[in-house]
This record gives sequence, structure tokens and C-alpha cells, in this order.
Amino acid sequence: MRTLDYPKPQVAPLVAVLVLATAALSATEPAPLATADAALLDDLEHRAVRFFVEHTDLDTGLTRDRAPTDGTLSRAPSSVAATGFALTAWCIADERGWVRHEEARRRVVQTLRFLATEHAHERGWLFHFVDAATGRRVWDCEASTIDTALFLQGALTAREHFRDAAISALVDQLYARIDWRWALNGGATLSHGWRPEAGFLRSRWDSYSELMGLYLLGIGAPAHALAPAAWDAWRREPLITAGGQTFIRGGALFTHQYSHAWFDFRDRRDQHADYWANSVAATLAQRERSGELSLRFPRWSRDLWGLTASDSAHGYTGWGMAALTDGDTDGTLVPCAPGGSLPFAPRECLASLRRMRDAGGEKIWGRYGFADAFNPHTGWVGSDVIGINVGITLLMAENLRNGFVWRTFMRAPEVQRAMRLAGFTPSAPATPAPVLAAALLSLDDDQ
Repeated sequence: MRTLDYPKPQVAPLVAVLVLATAALSATEPAPLATADAALLDDLEHRAVRFFVEHTDLDTGLTRDRAPTDGTLSRAPSSVAATGFALTAWCIADERGWVRHEEARRRVVQTLRFLATEHAHERGWLFHFVDAATGRRVWDCEASTIDTALFLQGALTAREHFRDAAISALVDQLYARIDWRWALNGGATLSHGWRPEAGFLRSRWDSYSELMGLYLLGIGAPAHALAPAAWDAWRREPLITAGGQTFIRGGALFTHQYSHAWFDFRDRRDQHADYWANSVAATLAQRERSGELSLRFPRWSRDLWGLTASDSAHGYTGWGMAALTDGDTDGTLVPCAPGGSLPFAPRECLASLRRMRDAGGEKIWGRYGFADAFNPHTGWVGSDVIGINVGITLLMAENLRNGFVWRTFMRAPEVQRAMRLAGFTPSAPATPAPVLAAALLSLDDDQ
């Protein structure tokens, strides 16, 4: 067994054309990867797991929001979303034999127990950022609905993977205490969160974004559940055409990725849309639009692309599709953009990740994989990695390789109930598996 014994750190319904216009790479079973691509993803995942090993508090099990790329001590607070990604990381590491089974289980129990007894929350909704050593709220942050959902997705994955009595009891306790109806704040859609000083935030989860997992968890909840009608309460718009693709514009590319990291939307749809096809289209549109901008940013191309919310030379920036359609960007590249879209467009995303690693070398490829972002035109390289960006790349790489996260998470009866109540039904695969397999196996470094 190859283990990660790292040294301790220094302390509106869519029209059918959407599906037809999209080269949706959907398949019931993941296709085999070329040897070089499999090796790249294996290395990338190893390094991502290393981040969670080294920047999860040894006593509380809480994972820090970010860390320096060189592995020195992170002083960042814990992010509850990063902790959710960490819970899934322990499952992946256990499944692959990278950590000892009992160590992975111990870490999961430790994290869940602390979340259940010490971590700041309001009616079950966890505060976004807390002190990693104490669980106390920092930065006057909100009890966050979306970040609680990201944590819960990781917790359910751990429950279904380990099938352990202690883990199951803690996950069930954390899930059942969330008051989903309270978070509606008298409306039809969920609030973004709540702050003790001012009450509910004004913003609501009322239009397409990373919200799908949040609503499905609420509809399938064991207590205080959302009515199934909540699934239809948010808008599926605006529908845009960019880079030759038609899709629902959801903001930064991560909004098309996060729910898909756990929920398997392949070959199924609801009355409104095929969300898998939509994310494929958003990914391919970004690649195409980046290629079109190569006259302005000569280092960009259809093989070197990728933009989503990230660090930048000007601070944290929520790069969205508008930055590409309007040209409002500075040439920054963000590895977790293609990394988080790996299952949607394997050939295109793998090509970009390889080009990024080659273009940046040791400056951007280090202890935890890629730096959060870099600008190949100015030489700027981010000094940190961000937990959720490392996490989305890890989960989607694993899903591309063998569908493990999807297969495990989707076993949860709450998830199955939610998908049924939301009206999901099977749809025909857009591209047969053998076609996808042939495309991947023919990919080589010279293309």
C-alpha cells in the first residue's frame, strides 16, 4: 500500500437545441485514459490530498481555507466548504490506498464530532469561516447556506463510503438539525445566509448557479425539508450563446462544476434542462472564447485556457463568463477551471492542464499541484492554493478516472429521494461511451 506519510507541516425550460448543440461527453462508465493522462491525474490527486493532510487541524479536523504553495504554515481560518472537500478527500485516499483505512476513518470521525459539538452554527447552518483550532466564528462572516451544503455533500460521501456506525450517527445528526424552511426567510427561495448582527442576507439563491446541490439536499432532508416546489422556484436564465455553445450562464465556471462534483447528472434531466449538457457547453464555450482572445493574450489558445474565481495580481477576483465575452480580464489563467471540468470535456481539459504545467514549470507546479492562478503574460504566480479550488480538481479528476465520488454519494437515500421529488428522469446519452473512449485514447502530447 502506497501511503501519504508526509512530514508534519511547519506548524425558463431550455429548448432542445441546447442538448443537440453540445458535444456532451456523457457515459454511464468513465472511459479509459491514455497512460500519460492517467499519470498526470494520479500525481495531481496525490498532491491535492497532501494539501488536506497538511492543512487540516490535527485536533479539530477543520481544514484551512488556503495555504502557501511551499507548504509552510497556513494562518488562514477554516472554511467549512474546504472541510467538506476534505471529507471527500479522505474517502478518495482510503479507496486508493494512499492513507491507512483506520487513519482516514479517524480523521472523518474527528471532523464530524467537532462539527456536531463545537463548530459555530445557527439552526444547523454552519458559519462560513471559523478559527480552525476553536470553531469560533471569524471575520463577522455569515452562517452560509451554500457552504453548509458543500460540507454536507462531503459528509454524506463519507457516510456512504465508510458505512461506519459512528460516522453515520454523526452525519445523520448534522443533517437533521438543519432548519431548511427557516432559511427561506418567508420566501420561495433560500437566503444566502444569516448574520447575528443583521439577520438574513438580502441575496437569495434564485437563479442558476452552484445552487443545485443546496436545493436537492434540502428537498431530500430527513427533517425540516424543503417542499419539492422549491426546485422549480429558481430561474434557469439567462440563456446565452458564446463560443458556439448555447447554455445557461451561471457566472464563474465553478458555478457549473460544484454540484456536479457529487451529484451525478449524467444521462438524466428534469423538466427544465439537461444540466450535464449545460456544463459541457459552458466549458467548451470558455475554451473557444479563450482561443478567440489569443490575439490580445498571445499565450492563451484552445489548448491553454481556463478562467474562474481565483486569486489574481489584484486580489481575489470572481472571473465569470462576462470577463471572456466582454474581454474584461488581464490574461490570468486558473488551473481549477479545466481541472473542475475534467469529466465534461476530458480531451480539452487534460490538454490545458498539461500545457499549464509545461508553461509554468516549477513556479506553478508544486507541493499541492498547481498554484491557484498565474499570468503567463506578466510572470505573476499566486503564492497560495485555495482549499475549494484544490478540492474541485481532486473530486472531478477522480470522477473522470472511475466515477468514485458520484457512485458513492449517489447511494445516499436522501439524494435518491431528492432526485425523484425534483422530477429527474433518464435521458439518452448524448455521446456513446465507445466514441469517448476512442477520443481519449487517441490524445497525445503533440496535439
